[in-house]
Amino acid sequence: MPRPFPRARLRSTAAVFTTMSALAATSLGVGPSAAESDSAAPCALTRTDAHHSEGLDTWNAAYPRPARSLDAVMVFLSFPDVHPLTTPQELTADHFPATTRFFERASYGRFTLRPHSLRHWIQMPQPSTTYDIRRDWSPGRRAAYLRDALSVADPQVDFSRYDVVYFVADPDAPGVDSDATKVVNLTSPLRADGADLRRIVTVFEQHPPDRLVLAHETGHVFDLPDLYHRPVDGKGDWDTHVGDWDLMGSQFGLAPDLFAWHKWKLGWLDPRQVRCVQDAGPARLTLEPLAAGPGVPTRGTGGAPAFGLGRGTKLAVVRTGPDSVLAFEARGPVGNDVAACRQGVLVYRVRGGAQSGGGPIEVIDAHPRTDACWEDSVYPPLADAPIAIGESFTVPGEDVRVKVEGRTASGAWTVKIAVGR
Repeated sequence: MPRPFPRARLRSTAAVFTTMSALAATSLGVGPSAAESDSAAPCALTRTDAHHSEGLDTWNAAYPRPARSLDAVMVFLSFPDVHPLTTPQELTADHFPATTRFFERASYGRFTLRPHSLRHWIQMPQPSTTYDIRRDWSPGRRAAYLRDALSVADPQVDFSRYDVVYFVADPDAPGVDSDATKVVNLTSPLRADGADLRRIVTVFEQHPPDRLVLAHETGHVFDLPDLYHRPVDGKGDWDTHVGDWDLMGSQFGLAPDLFAWHKWKLGWLDPRQVRCVQDAGPARLTLEPLAAGPGVPTRGTGGAPAFGLGRGTKLAVVRTGPDSVLAFEARGPVGNDVAACRQGVLVYRVRGGAQSGGGPIEVIDAHPRTDACWEDSVYPPLADAPIAIGESFTVPGEDVRVKVEGRTASGAWTVKIAVGR
């Protein structure tokens, strides 16, 4: 696997406000999820009004749920002050089919993102420098950019046909800053073709782009939070919360498959694949590897290949408080995690009330005195975080003990979790 780009280039993809609207508090969805009607329910955190809350007892209906095929449109925007050096076809190939394949593997074939790319440039009315595009964009300039982009694109695009919208700017325009790629969320939606556009992915990536950056941004469209830590003064490490272990922490991670908690939230894990460990004393269970393996695809939702989904437990959860849990999953070098530095049982803490970018998930390091994969890891201190075969680990600050006892012939991990004395 190639060496990741410098960590300083990681995008700040926290959703932003525009002068058109302020970000609304998350509205509670209607109706219970499957988690409320099965044995996993006691460990399903309640969704709060935190932006991209990790609570998953209900789905926020303001976001499209990727439990089926969704259609995405890519609109390519040029500017009158420069002639594009790349073609829309080249920029489409930068992101697809890689983004679609990532989600198909992560969802075990339950979700397919279908791109529909324009084959020509649409020119914006103002020079690229007029919009002052940058990482922490001024609301007024950002609003003007979106307003102009929709104005020139609407005559050529039927936005009512699409679930996801990507506005892709000419990467060689002098006013385009690749650090500005992010999702813009609108409480008062833009209106086009009878459809409300509540969020738009604004893409300013260089060519070729950062690895998996579009998958990361698309994760926000599905209500997933940023898991990285953005230093207040711009100095320090961005990857202290989850390291390599989830796409929403770093698109450069060695093991960027989505956490099992996210797969449960998105509907890619059946409730029976989640084990809620509640009783005091040891609970023995078998954890199937989280990532999809190769093998012969089975039949998934809508006839999609399920990529070795398996029928066993993928996630174990221990409730630690009204708004927090510990999660346990098996990670190894397969599927989206093929370049994983270490394998074993990964432990992390989830907080349903934490905001996106505020540490809603934090990986707990089972080997705090060591690190690994300095050449490639985005955060070597967490690269060796999983618990290996034969190791025992007591979660700091919690009366929870874990032992990884071995592996089965099929590759599943046998684990003992003890809660309380």
